[in-house]
Amino acid sequence: MIQMEIIPADSMTDPGVATMTADITSAAGQAAEPVAEMSVFDMCLQGGWLMIPLLLLSIVSIYILVERSIAIRRASREDMTFMQRIRDYIHSGQLDSARNLCRTTNTPYARLIAKGISRIGRPMNDVLVAIENTGNLEVSRLEKGLPWLATTAAGAPMLGFLGTVIGMVKSFYDIASQGNTAGISTFADGIYTALVTTVAGLVVGVIALFAYNYLVARINKVMNQLEAKTMEFMDLLNEPA
Repeated sequence: MIQMEIIPADSMTDPGVATMTADITSAAGQAAEPVAEMSVFDMCLQGGWLMIPLLLLSIVSIYILVERSIAIRRASREDMTFMQRIRDYIHSGQLDSARNLCRTTNTPYARLIAKGISRIGRPMNDVLVAIENTGNLEVSRLEKGLPWLATTAAGAPMLGFLGTVIGMVKSFYDIASQGNTAGISTFADGIYTALVTTVAGLVVGVIALFAYNYLVARINKVMNQLEAKTMEFMDLLNEPA
């Protein structure tokens, strides 16, 4: 049988018991206090000097993404009546009007057609080669900045890992210097550097990688458009007037 011990009522008024109760209440209140949170800016400061090149890489990557997206959107604009008007001009012998239409349209496929019109009268193979060379130049203009994104996608995580190594070396150096007196605060700064730079490098690398793949997909659509216009123009030249 379990015996229960009843605390006398007068012991509740004992000064020692009251002091112990107050200490427990005070400790519980302190434990309930919220822990101070670290802001993103403070966390970035813990990353050290390697956060500066990572920040620059992220800014350049975002700029290239926005600028190339606008340029590719302009290049992918399509006039549905363009080829029909070109066909009418060529069949009626109005080559100057066809050139003026290409000049005012100001799109990559219009510049391809303008190059092809300038080669009318030569062998068909020469016309096709001239158009393909112009198309390669147009695609290379659209791909401006993409090598930088590819380099950032591969290099930013490496910079983050470099910060990890530097931070861990600093931590172990501090521990070795202080010996048995080393505490958690001794190598906390090194661990901050190691973890923060790794996270920052991966974030920047992921942004650059997704931006690169997105722009490549958009450029591939423009290339398909150029190929379709080229084939349509070559068929046009083979049509009877």
